[in-house]
Amino acid sequence: MNAVDNVVFLIEEEPRPDMVLPDELDESGQAQLLGLYEGTALTDRDDGWAGALPDTIFLFRGPLSRYCDTVEELIDEIAVTVIHEIAHHFGIDDDRLHELGWG
Repeated sequence: MNAVDNVVFLIEEEPRPDMVLPDELDESGQAQLLGLYEGTALTDRDDGWAGALPDTIFLFRGPLSRYCDTVEELIDEIAVTVIHEIAHHFGIDDDRLHELGWG
């Protein structure tokens, strides 16, 4: 984790409405978004980023809990979600993450 610098990790019960795309809602209107990276990927930064506010990685307790049936599944999914969001910090997009099995 030494390479992850100036990133805040937050756990929220549910994502805010402005965080969720329409295709990230289930049939009952509940968010299915498990995590979110908000910030500028390292690959998109230049020398002017020194002193910038930290990027944020959110984990959403409600969607994660609804997605998993057991504690073991939840632990595994949290790990996958954290890796997925950290990958966005390093500039890896969703298509590539899915190719690598971290979608």
